[in-house]
Amino acid sequence: MKSDFSTPAAPLRGVGGPLRSSEPVRAAPAPSAAVVLLEEAADLLVVHLDFRAALQTCERALPSLANLDAGTSLEVKCSLCIVGIQALAEMNRWREVLSWVLQYYQVPEKLPPKVLELCVLLYSKMQEPGAVLEVVSAWLQDPDNQDLPEYRALAELHLQRVLLPLGCLSEAEELVVGSAGFSEEQQLDILQAISKARQQQKHQRLGSEEAQKLNQEGSFSHKFLSLLMLLRRLWDSTVSHFFSLPFKKSLLAALILCLLVVRFDPASPSSLPFLCKLSQLFHRIQEAIFSLYRLPIHD
Repeated sequence: MKSDFSTPAAPLRGVGGPLRSSEPVRAAPAPSAAVVLLEEAADLLVVHLDFRAALQTCERALPSLANLDAGTSLEVKCSLCIVGIQALAEMNRWREVLSWVLQYYQVPEKLPPKVLELCVLLYSKMQEPGAVLEVVSAWLQDPDNQDLPEYRALAELHLQRVLLPLGCLSEAEELVVGSAGFSEEQQLDILQAISKARQQQKHQRLGSEEAQKLNQEGSFSHKFLSLLMLLRRLWDSTVSHFFSLPFKKSLLAALILCLLVVRFDPASPSSLPFLCKLSQLFHRIQEAIFSLYRLPIHD
């Protein structure tokens, strides 16, 4: 991964032709400090596997880019950021990558395509594509970036690694339809993929709702059965307690109930046949229930 910024060797010539032995040889310009630090950081990362030292070297080199011309400065800065991203990832500090890069570029729209691509691949691999959603969207919407040759590749990467996994289907359609970087055939293929993803999303939502409904119904049935079992136990306990009383006491309770409810007069001569029938009926009910529960009859 060592970067080579040297130029091919060529015969040294003076103004009027090949240099003679008596002419002084012009020394090649010394590489800038940023370029030297870039090569050192690359060696620390790849050869020595000293990721912390590689990151620290990149951080020392980035502030010294002012002495380079604009084109070289942008190239060296991009290379330093790539080395720094890899060093952070190797140290399992990948969550810091985006904030670390943005401190040197200030706004997402100014990120180099190579740096942005590496960020998308890293965060999607770590199952957190949502972390780069806003950054990549801002970069793709910038008019200056839409003329770059890397624009279409980054837009496709954004679709496949960020928007579709996150279920942002409307945003994906807007990107494809509103972008001039896709041909009609590519737009059709991507829109078909989006439609398929929308169908899958709909089926998953319906399946989830059905499963939730079945769980709710099962929970209600379980609660209802539990309530019925509780009521039956209470009823059994009440009946057992009531018929465990002596027969005479039970009959007395029934008579008192008749007095209260129907205002029955037991002293009347006409009430004697009714009292006999009531006693016989009550006794038969007690025998039937006691035979059902197999309890001894108390008289």
